[in-house]
Amino acid sequence: MTAPNTYDVIVIGGGISGLSAAKLLREKGLSPVVLEARDRVGGRTFTVQNEQTKWVDLGGAYIGPTQNRILRLAKEYGVKTYKVNEQERLVHYVKGKSYPFTGSFPPMWNPFALMDFNNLWRKMDEMGSEIPREAPWRAPHAEEWDKMTMKQLFDQICWTSSARRFATLFVNVNVTSEPHEVSALWFLWYVKQCGGTMRIFSTTNGGQERKFLGGSSQISECMARELGDRVKLESPVCSIDQTGDMVQVETINGETYKAKNQLIHRVPMGSVIKCMVYYKENFWRKKGYCGSMVIEEEEAPIGLTLDDTKPDGSVPAIMGFILARKCRKLCELTREERKKRICEIYSRVLGSEEALHPVHYEEKNWCEEEYSGGCYTAYFPPGILTQFGKVLREPVGRLYFAGTETATEWSGYMEGAVQAGERAAREVLCVMGKIPMAQIWQTEPQSTEVPAIPFVTTFWERNLPSVGGFLNFLGVASVLSVASAAGFLAYHKGVFNRS
Repeated sequence: MTAPNTYDVIVIGGGISGLSAAKLLREKGLSPVVLEARDRVGGRTFTVQNEQTKWVDLGGAYIGPTQNRILRLAKEYGVKTYKVNEQERLVHYVKGKSYPFTGSFPPMWNPFALMDFNNLWRKMDEMGSEIPREAPWRAPHAEEWDKMTMKQLFDQICWTSSARRFATLFVNVNVTSEPHEVSALWFLWYVKQCGGTMRIFSTTNGGQERKFLGGSSQISECMARELGDRVKLESPVCSIDQTGDMVQVETINGETYKAKNQLIHRVPMGSVIKCMVYYKENFWRKKGYCGSMVIEEEEAPIGLTLDDTKPDGSVPAIMGFILARKCRKLCELTREERKKRICEIYSRVLGSEEALHPVHYEEKNWCEEEYSGGCYTAYFPPGILTQFGKVLREPVGRLYFAGTETATEWSGYMEGAVQAGERAAREVLCVMGKIPMAQIWQTEPQSTEVPAIPFVTTFWERNLPSVGGFLNFLGVASVLSVASAAGFLAYHKGVFNRS
């Protein structure tokens, strides 16, 4: 007879990863229990329902092609997806002016900036191609790149201030941290395991293509309903004792986590406040804008926006992220002060008085979350990935690790959470003799509803020289006077920022 509160597997954490693990274990005939500290499931996904918004995702929300595991779960539970609006033009706001554009990245008209941007994306993808998804510390240049920050790498790659400024925003948007904070090896790996620079940054055909109709929390709630009373809410874990014949986990108010502290204390969480501004009318679409804004201005609170209007056109809204350094700075303001600043920048970027008059506002500061400590993901400072990365997924006794940070595809996203949870569950099943080791890592068939379209590069994108390569091609030594004249003009026009 089984004693009360005795289970085959104890899962700590009721986010997507923990619930995915418990779901798979139960399907394989085991008896799991899920201990969740919060009064809800979902972790870093958090859907709120109210009269003003119908529903709003204050946490993880976006999915897209190649994220096949989370799409499989959505299909299983009958949760529909819809495309984020990108029918009209996007807006790039830089140096106080708005430039409408189409496509994933803003176009560059200055020839030096064009070469610099093209080389930046190409170089990051080329470097990423050398990094193994499952073991980035084994990359040929792992030690060298892990000692370097992304700021140092950008200083090496970028010749123009415009490319360097946008590269900073690229890091802010993708990992909610600053280029000087993150390891180049880790960030290049992060972009690579999401499918490259185009896939990770794009809305259409990229990581932000779709949302769940009704909100992303539904996925976790459906898994929790399936697991029933095996999910224990408001059960923060304070101790894990595996010295005896059975692992003993205790829960009380508060939290102390001692296993793997060498790693845990060295991977901080990113900083982000997710902000939704609601309006009476969808005025930006009337002006020919889709709602996506790329905002390059240090005083602007928001760096990137997406349309957050419901798919039927109701509840017009714009979602924006306050990222990294700006999040840490602006969290000192009141909610109303943040809303006012956001509306003011939207008004300038969109050239509209209507932006100043919202009807509702929602925000979520993930840095204040006791059991998350930030969002979207943990980031690796220089030197950590090569030292501690290999123990990320290594069990400690009978303690196995999931979580989106341990994924090898779309780490940091809901997709990575599912992959990591199911992988950890299969590790447990393997140790218990239920499956062979070869089945621990499994590929996922492509979603038929959300197929991935390959990104095709043009001849010029593949072959356009870098700025340095172009100057070398000209033969700087023999045409020094020409180069000096060009450099003088470029300096005065603010093109170059290299010393």
